[in-house]
Amino acid sequence: MTTVDAIIIGAGQAGPSLAGRLTAAGITVAFVERHLFGGTCVNTGCMPTKTLVASAYAAHLARRAADYGVVLENPPRIDMRKVKARADKVVADARTGVEGRLRNMKGCTVFKGHARFESAHVVRVDGQSLTAPRIFINVGGRALVPEMPGVGEVPFLTNTSMLALDRVPEHLIVIGGSYVGLEFAQMYRRFGADVTVVEKGPRLIGREDEDVSDEVRGILEHEGITVRTSAECIALAKHEQGIAVSLDCTHGPRQHVGSHVLLAVGRRPNTGDLGLDKAGVATDARGYITVNDDLSTTVPGIWALGDCNGKGAFTHTAYNDFEIVAANLLDGEHRVVSSRVPAYALYVDPPLGRVGMTDTEARASGRRLLVGKRPMSRVGRAIEKDETQGFMKVVADAATKKILGAAILGTGGDEAIHGLLDIINAGVTYDVLQRAVPIHPTVSELIPTLLSEMKPAE
Repeated sequence: MTTVDAIIIGAGQAGPSLAGRLTAAGITVAFVERHLFGGTCVNTGCMPTKTLVASAYAAHLARRAADYGVVLENPPRIDMRKVKARADKVVADARTGVEGRLRNMKGCTVFKGHARFESAHVVRVDGQSLTAPRIFINVGGRALVPEMPGVGEVPFLTNTSMLALDRVPEHLIVIGGSYVGLEFAQMYRRFGADVTVVEKGPRLIGREDEDVSDEVRGILEHEGITVRTSAECIALAKHEQGIAVSLDCTHGPRQHVGSHVLLAVGRRPNTGDLGLDKAGVATDARGYITVNDDLSTTVPGIWALGDCNGKGAFTHTAYNDFEIVAANLLDGEHRVVSSRVPAYALYVDPPLGRVGMTDTEARASGRRLLVGKRPMSRVGRAIEKDETQGFMKVVADAATKKILGAAILGTGGDEAIHGLLDIINAGVTYDVLQRAVPIHPTVSELIPTLLSEMKPAE
């Protein structure tokens, strides 16, 4: 039995940073990772996919070169092996950096293996038993494979196995019209594949406002992506030309045949094989660890951080989980998850930056609202770049003049949204930002103008 002050299970976004804070405070740490250091973001999420998005954007610009007065003598060609090699290097460098930092961290001992609880404060890693009064679970999640007809009879891809492709599929069928699926759909269309997106719901990215969903669909269809929504019944079957996807839609063909199928219908936490029942740690019906507002579990001395606690599915929320736990344990603060302002991005091109409530959620709250909306075609920066698709929208409480939420779907939207995020976090009225003097020419410079045009919601 090895005794330490703290055990951290999982080297995702929260774990290594927490280890750094704890060891700096003189707390000894046993760090357990059973597979790849860096978690989802480094290995199968943000870093490889955004690297691929960048390559796809370069291909897209190359095809549009003549629009900018740049004449290419030969049509661009995709070398998918080089595209993959570039993404692989980004991942490998980041993963090596995370592991090296942990192994060289004074006061931290790394254990490579599968951690399983034997009791509330004893964890077994293969043949080694560890015990500590504080245990932090940061095991992340993985792609959900749905129980749909034929799924066990055909080869399919997930966001993880998709990254192993070193050639462009002839026809990629993406099942799931939300964030992960749409990013892969657009990037592989830009790499040269025929792409079909199949969504069970009535529209893409159903959690967003209808105007956002419609605009994103238009952007994708303009690039030649086929979108099928309201696919209530989806079935997979082998076909001589690849994989047949049968649909029960209100209109359109009842079947699409593709060379590859990507399942992008959600995520599930990596909690099923940790022995949480032996520790007494409760989970919900989907396997997410039940946590309080300070991220403590149902067992004193055990916390859950990152994707496995169901409080956020993003790298930045996982990192904020670390900040909350570290501040509470080491800095004498009382920080809670419920004070976090939700913000995220969808990395299609142009990207969608989102913060706070949607327009729909704000209207459902019963407040009197002020709404501002401006098309990107009236944003100088977008015009100069010839990337005028999308719009920006802000919704505010008419009584308090505080911003409730915003969406910027357009070039630079993932960056420009932070000005609105900062104002919400500061808790000040929107006229504070309205009086700012932003830099020209940027996307952000139109936000004060947008705020000056706020009108009562209809």
